[in-house]
Amino acid sequence: MSTTTRDQVHATARRAKEASIALATATRATKDTALVAAADALIDATDQIVAANELDVAAARAADVGEHLIDRLRLDADRVAAFAQGVRDVAALPDPVGEVVRGSVLPNGLRLTQIRVPMGVIGMIYEGRPNVTADAAAICLKAGSAVVLRGSASAANSNAAIVEVMRAAIEGAGLPADLVTLLPSEDRASATELMRARGLVDLVIPRGGAGLIKAVVEESTVPVIETGTGNCHVYVDAEADLDMALAVAVNAKTHRTSVCNAAESLLVHKAVADEFLPRVVAALREHDVLIHGDAAFRAVGSSVVEATDEDYATEYLGLEISARVVDSVEEAIAHVRRFSSGHTEAIVTRSAATARRFTLGVDSAAVMVNASTRFTDGGEFGFGAEIGISTQKLHARGPMGLTEMTTTTYVVEGDGHVR
Repeated sequence: MSTTTRDQVHATARRAKEASIALATATRATKDTALVAAADALIDATDQIVAANELDVAAARAADVGEHLIDRLRLDADRVAAFAQGVRDVAALPDPVGEVVRGSVLPNGLRLTQIRVPMGVIGMIYEGRPNVTADAAAICLKAGSAVVLRGSASAANSNAAIVEVMRAAIEGAGLPADLVTLLPSEDRASATELMRARGLVDLVIPRGGAGLIKAVVEESTVPVIETGTGNCHVYVDAEADLDMALAVAVNAKTHRTSVCNAAESLLVHKAVADEFLPRVVAALREHDVLIHGDAAFRAVGSSVVEATDEDYATEYLGLEISARVVDSVEEAIAHVRRFSSGHTEAIVTRSAATARRFTLGVDSAAVMVNASTRFTDGGEFGFGAEIGISTQKLHARGPMGLTEMTTTTYVVEGDGHVR
């Protein structure tokens, strides 16, 4: 590993740590002023950011990457406005720092209070989407932490433009610019050194494809919150309203295919298959969705191709979906547990008992009842811009907003107590 890269990453992390110390005692008003200034600056710099992004998109097209990757990468004025609004939304949220989680007076008279405090320095390793740059910076700052960003080379120009704008705005509002820093992305070394900067970085969050997440989880010596891939399911129950089921299934698959909360698999109870399958196959075909189906789905039309176990395990991130008919909700749950990535599952049913059985049985970070998988999102949940969706079970699970970006401290107050 290059000593130069290690020195560069460590120097960046040290500056971030110094900045985080200054931020730890900042008031909510100070943080919010900086975030609003950053949101305004992003809007003002829209042309600059979009121009930088056009360089990244052109390079991606020249490299002949998939269209779903280009969709994740592409920025326009509306997308810049959306993530700038996300920054503004974070500013409007309550400050989690100092929130009392619980408190009590012990039998010996000591007053015990558990409060939320900043993580310190958070490393963010992510792919593709430049909007993550603004989202991560805003959430970490509001939660009292500095962030060291390591985006992908494919978005290098976009990320650099966004970080430049946000650093200037933050500094102009009286906070250290080094609360938001960006590492070079031309080779893997900077990511590796960030993962191993234990003592300088308090937490690493990977956000991207399965390969990136696996590498960070396995190679990092810094604690990691794992954000998982999204092999999400929609299950249409025997007691489903089929009009509702059709709307949910089509929306979950086609609303935006390149995101982790898009549906990748459709399960249908045999009791409604005869009526529902022709309708859903036709509707998905209208959206040019290729269906990898079992024998029941293939019997509906020649456009359905045979599904394999590999298909059922695939996160397509495009206009494809796997599909099968199941005999019961228990079989649906078993299928989900076998193939799901633990992100989001949905059930369409009018039975509260069946919905409860499914909700408790699938063991995923989010379960939708009579709603699209597309709602698993920090913004949709009212958290403001999210930093990622955790599919692990420790510390944070599901969309990670401000609260999930803090840890806690116990404050014990006495009156000269000794033990």
